Amino acid sequence: MDSNLPPENNPPPFNTPPPPPAFTKPPPVISPVPAPRPARKGTGWKIFAFIVLALLVVSMLINFQQLMGNVTSVKGGTYHSYRSYGPKMEEVTIRDNDADNKIAVIDVEGIITGQAIDQGGFSMVSVVKEQLRRARRDNHVKAVILRVNSPGGEVLASDEIAKAISEFQTKANKPVVVSMGSLAASGGYYVSAPCDWIVANELTITGSIGVIMHGFNYRALMDKVGVRPEVYKSGKFKDMLSGSKSPEEIDPEERKMVQALIDETFERFKTVVAEGRNAAYNAHKGKALDADWKDYADGRILSGNEAYRLGFVDELGDLETAIKRTKDLAHIGKENANLIQYQPVFELSNLFRLFGKSEAKSVKLDLGIDIPKLNAGYLYFISPTYLH
Repeated sequence: MDSNLPPENNPPPFNTPPPPPAFTKPPPVISPVPAPRPARKGTGWKIFAFIVLALLVVSMLINFQQLMGNVTSVKGGTYHSYRSYGPKMEEVTIRDNDADNKIAVIDVEGIITGQAIDQGGFSMVSVVKEQLRRARRDNHVKAVILRVNSPGGEVLASDEIAKAISEFQTKANKPVVVSMGSLAASGGYYVSAPCDWIVANELTITGSIGVIMHGFNYRALMDKVGVRPEVYKSGKFKDMLSGSKSPEEIDPEERKMVQALIDETFERFKTVVAEGRNAAYNAHKGKALDADWKDYADGRILSGNEAYRLGFVDELGDLETAIKRTKDLAHIGKENANLIQYQPVFELSNLFRLFGKSEAKSVKLDLGIDIPKLNAGYLYFISPTYLH
């Protein structure tokens, strides 16, 4: 090595390693950008539409099947209906005694009304009539137990049920035995009176034989807030029973006509009691009506014991007592009998009624008292225990 040469011209020593290569940054890796996926169209509405369509088809098939099932025969060009009164029913066994004989149990529960009690638009009257019709058609049904737990209700609805029971006993020749629950008063007793036998518990509240028309006169309240009614009517008595009339405006003749209507309906009640109890006594030798029973037909409520003493019921006991008596009257004897009920079947067509039914909006005024839901101007066979 020549020390006189500049450093850049001097070769490196023999043992000196070569300098490392200069670091170069690698080029960036460029990933291909994926193509955007096409937006998926929603399928939820298709599924919903398919379900609705399927339900509609099933509903149409069910309705068609019911229509064909309602027609049993054609005689002389006349279609005879299989289902003529109320909803479609299915038989349910509530006590299986492994027997061929049956006893149908029909419930009269709550306020007796002719208004619709379910979404199918059927009333208590139509349901009871349909149950009686089914019991009449079934030869294995030997009798009916009417379980009554009701304070009464509308006059017309009670009368229709009572007539249906009388017709069933006459045409089917099958006994109807009443098993009274906690309350079988007024209209509850009205529907019981035509039956072949009445069983009540000692503590059952019954009786209350009478008629009531309930209403409110709010004229004093209107006068207090400065509201005066303006009434235009076609006849003298067109605004009878109006709650906006002052006591001085109520014509005595109007009171007389309303009372006459009450008295006429009351006489009908007593006739149903007398005819029903006398027929039951003559046929089955139960408890005869007391000679002064009409003195107790003044609206008062009676215990089961009092009702038995007066002949309003035939026997004291419970449901088991009623079952035993029913077997005797139906001549089943020591044979067993299954207890059955006819219960309404849910129909898919009723579901669609819910969509078209509008619910009326109302404002509830709390007056601190529980006002019974009685319709103004209606006649009721109803117990005063329900009104107070």
